[in-house]
Amino acid sequence: MRARLSLVAVAALAVATTVAACGPSAPSKTAGGGSDATLTIATTTDVVNFNPLIGNSRTDNWITSLMYPRLLTIDANGAKQPYLAKSFGYTNPTTGYYELRDDMTWSDGKPVTAADVAYTINAILKDKPAGNTTYGQLVNVDSASAPSPTRVELKLKAPDSTVVGEAGFWMNVVPQHVFEPAGSVANFANNSNWVSAGPYKLTSFAKGQNYTLERVTPYPFAPNNTPTVAKIVYRVYPDINTEILALKNGDVDLIANALPPAQVKNLQAVSGVKVEQVPGLGYAHMTYNMKRKPLDDLKVRQALAHAVDYNAIRTVVLQGQAVSTGSSPIPPVLKEFVDPSLTEYNFDPNLSKQLLAEAGYGAGRTLSLSMIYSLQDAVTAQWATIVKDDAAKAGITINLQGMDRNTYLAKTAAGEYDIYAGNFAIMDDPTTNMALTYLPGGAINYSLVDDPALNALITRAQASTDRAEQRSLAQQAAKLVHDNVYDNVMYMQNLYFAHSDKWSGFVVKPSELLSVVDPQSLANVTKS
Repeated sequence: MRARLSLVAVAALAVATTVAACGPSAPSKTAGGGSDATLTIATTTDVVNFNPLIGNSRTDNWITSLMYPRLLTIDANGAKQPYLAKSFGYTNPTTGYYELRDDMTWSDGKPVTAADVAYTINAILKDKPAGNTTYGQLVNVDSASAPSPTRVELKLKAPDSTVVGEAGFWMNVVPQHVFEPAGSVANFANNSNWVSAGPYKLTSFAKGQNYTLERVTPYPFAPNNTPTVAKIVYRVYPDINTEILALKNGDVDLIANALPPAQVKNLQAVSGVKVEQVPGLGYAHMTYNMKRKPLDDLKVRQALAHAVDYNAIRTVVLQGQAVSTGSSPIPPVLKEFVDPSLTEYNFDPNLSKQLLAEAGYGAGRTLSLSMIYSLQDAVTAQWATIVKDDAAKAGITINLQGMDRNTYLAKTAAGEYDIYAGNFAIMDDPTTNMALTYLPGGAINYSLVDDPALNALITRAQASTDRAEQRSLAQQAAKLVHDNVYDNVMYMQNLYFAHSDKWSGFVVKPSELLSVVDPQSLANVTKS
């Protein structure tokens, strides 16, 4: 795991841990250091929710994060860094804290204060908004309070060495004076009259076409407190190919979603286009819905796991830009937590057939399953075909169900699938992410697993203040996931993003979730 608040490796947390703190247009300088330029960004998905506290798509996150700040951010290496919170840590084993900067303001003139943060946390705990990642991270939080305008304190039900860093990074802070009068945050659409802390505020949108955001000042992470670009416009395109064409034609300045590996070298050779490499902290995986028979049978899951040529996927689809995780939910980039004894499920159709026979298949009884994936995810769409073809060699029929991303997200949330194929954007902390992925009720528990032994390991790891013990527990949990095929993690990869070479100053951050469209990046770009 990357440098992570040194968490609680100090004196059982008795001493507070602190980490210091429309079309493209030509720019012309204006007062305050900004320009009147418009940065136009391509995306393949519409906004599903304007409320950042409800589970959302990538475009939702990209747009709402420009308005609702996180307490923490991460750098290119995945290490937590101050953002709204200038310091953070624990004063004792059951009390966490954030100390906020005092120079951020909502666009209606009201200051961003600790009361907004405490309200956001308590509202998530009370209303349990659907798909909210932070809710799963707050499982050990009893309540949040604001003893001063810049101090937030978390009262924990039990020691939790991960919650301050993880909730601080994943949670968007919303304005209490706007959200509280609307009632439950689980039902608030927040689809007009937006109030933003910057660097930009949504001002208009045409669903399926574009989303326009305008500069907010002051914004302390931009030169002279002024975002360098006057407007950000997200344009919606049907697929990556039309996005690339739009970039080549000068209709957009940047493509927000990652490039398919096969397009990287092509675009690197295109005059006027620059390709940025972004570190990967996530992984691609398939999960098997254990609430549906026969996927509750370990032998069936093992048969599926051995019926995929993972190396072919990484070589052909990923063009060698991906690495194996050893079929472990802990990717190799998190070297401290990796268990080298875990190895990738080998591609062996004959073994798959044997396992299926032991599960009662064969002799006229065949296995037929459906697999859902997003058509907007070009890479997954490619390897889904390989999965289908490989499975056929083991006598398994995979019916591919590619669909638009919003339908895909809805079916995922409802558990309406046999096999889910997709990506996990940021794996920055193994313990927290396994809690979200494998504990009952976890926001991204797409296998719907509920294994008491696994639950106990993850829960103990969350509570542990001993680094070595936490590592051991996380590795034991990862082994259970691997051996029981609760998740089929296929690879992790570095990502590539393309933009016009007329623009510079992008700040690179890991994952497609942040990439080069993070608030601090877009607030500092310039056009030559």
